[in-house]
Amino acid sequence: MTVETAPETMEFQTEARQILHLMTHSLYSNKEIFLRELISNASDACDKLRFEALGNDALYEGDSELVITIDFDQEAKTVTVTDNGVGMTREEMIENIGTIASSGTRKFLDSLTGDQAKDSQMIGQFGVGFYSSFIVADKVSVISRRAGMKADEAVRWESDGQGSFTLENIEQEKRGTIVTLHLKEGEDEFADSYRLRNIIKQYSDHISLPINMQKVDFGTEEDKEAKKKDEAPEYERVNSASALWARDRKDISDDEYNDFYKHVSHDFENPQTWVHNKVEGNQSYTTLLYIPAKAPFDLFDRDHKRGIKLYVKRTFIMDDAEHLMPNYLRFIKGVVDSDDLPLNVSREILQKNKITDRIRGASVKKVLGLLESMVKDKPDDYASFWKTFGQVMKEGPIEDFANKERIAKLLRFSSTECNSDEQTVSLEDYVGRMKEGQEAIYYITAESYIAAKNSPHLEVFKKKGVEVLLLSDRVDEWLVSHLTEFEEKKLQSVARGDLDLGDEDDKENKKSIEKAAEEYKSVIEKAKKLLSERVEDVKMSRRLTDSPSCLVLNENDMTAQMQQIMAAAGQYAPKAQPVLELNPDHELVKKLQDIKEDEAFNDWTLLLFEQAELAAGGQLEDPAEFVKRVNRLLGNSN
Repeated sequence: MTVETAPETMEFQTEARQILHLMTHSLYSNKEIFLRELISNASDACDKLRFEALGNDALYEGDSELVITIDFDQEAKTVTVTDNGVGMTREEMIENIGTIASSGTRKFLDSLTGDQAKDSQMIGQFGVGFYSSFIVADKVSVISRRAGMKADEAVRWESDGQGSFTLENIEQEKRGTIVTLHLKEGEDEFADSYRLRNIIKQYSDHISLPINMQKVDFGTEEDKEAKKKDEAPEYERVNSASALWARDRKDISDDEYNDFYKHVSHDFENPQTWVHNKVEGNQSYTTLLYIPAKAPFDLFDRDHKRGIKLYVKRTFIMDDAEHLMPNYLRFIKGVVDSDDLPLNVSREILQKNKITDRIRGASVKKVLGLLESMVKDKPDDYASFWKTFGQVMKEGPIEDFANKERIAKLLRFSSTECNSDEQTVSLEDYVGRMKEGQEAIYYITAESYIAAKNSPHLEVFKKKGVEVLLLSDRVDEWLVSHLTEFEEKKLQSVARGDLDLGDEDDKENKKSIEKAAEEYKSVIEKAKKLLSERVEDVKMSRRLTDSPSCLVLNENDMTAQMQQIMAAAGQYAPKAQPVLELNPDHELVKKLQDIKEDEAFNDWTLLLFEQAELAAGGQLEDPAEFVKRVNRLLGNSN
């Protein structure tokens, strides 16, 4: 195959041009992050080579000592980042830095806050870190040769960041990538050894590979010139280059933990907390797991990349090790380093490996223990955590049966007791406040907190002072279908089945409802006939004190919200036939007894059914007819 050598000019895609414009004109407050991003990319390239070489040692080409080198030239005003990692082919060059075919680019643009400091720090989270070069450079050149390819198959990429780039094939003896930044006017500060060393110490000290720079020569100018002519430059390591997680906890400062978190997560803020654990014995492994202070942009994408990096005996194996942490803890960042897994471990092996299962089980317990300690010792921190990650934690009882009880104690909800949409009530709090003789934990699900709070199903509970949990997160429907009891107390929906509050007032109420059913017998029969295809039954209500009607589901029926969720997911959702309950003390229900004409009776009955349907979060079958009916009844009332 003939290698293409002619230079080619290509256009950036639309999103890439927008990012370039942003880098060039908007982000000035934290310019030095360009070096953090380029070093991070170089580190990833070296890790990738190390992993690929496990199956093909020839990729090292006789040089297995992986290193990142930083050079600068004050006269030429350039900064160069070189790595001897895996390198890129022409196609990979286009994909990785030419078009950035990544949904993260679009999401980065959508997530901008207008705060330069925050926006510049968010760059790495969205996979657009290379573009940060244009914050300080008006031209960037990238030379790369893929490990295992011929010298004349290297590629040079070059751009001034104005909307296009050039590509050409060149010769390059050494594998890896060389990124050269031609600094803008006024950015000379970065062509300085002291400045670059400080940035590396601040942002990249814990990169596990050595980062080398030329040794600083404190001799005279004449001595320096003589050395330039006679000797090759001498380099020294400027970062710690040690696996932080392998060190003893007592030797690691909080600042070091925080800096390492920023490296593995590409987050700009410190984590909320972390847990560092070493296990030795039949199985040896180390875990360093972080809980972020803020949610990643793709938190609710269950297929997004996880934050756990897997190492085997300090050798990087893979990012996104999804088998090491369950889905509901997908926000956890950090590393797992095993001494027992094979170096050639694959995702398939991880999925069916007892060692992996033990590490995962122990890691989950460590995270849950960390959260339990936060609840006990730092309740304000836990409240902050719950606001950020509460919705994904609610997935826990659904997918982690072994830890269901522990997770249940960590859950938080809104409630009628608090009169606030903040989720601060635990199930233990609720049980501790239960009325004497109360057997169930009552809850209601709705589309929103306001809809739940104002539901007619709550009226008798408010009257009797019985607390009800208000569930309005989309995941809540699934949660309560799997978490059916807590501390031997059944979780009971106030919108399902028969109501039995088990007190003397309730017995009296039951008698009065039986009496009302006799009085309204003809009304009930006519209403059941009219609504026979839409409801299972019509009866007098023990739930209602203020509203005229409500819909009550059977124990196994789907709520209106669940039906809508299933339909949106393209899945079949059987339509429930609820029970229509009427309040015998309400004027509109009393009115039904006095209506003689069938048309008027039908209109009023349908109106009571449809308003109950709306209050339950359902959708009207025929909204236009509903409007006509309301207008007709309003007109007849004059």
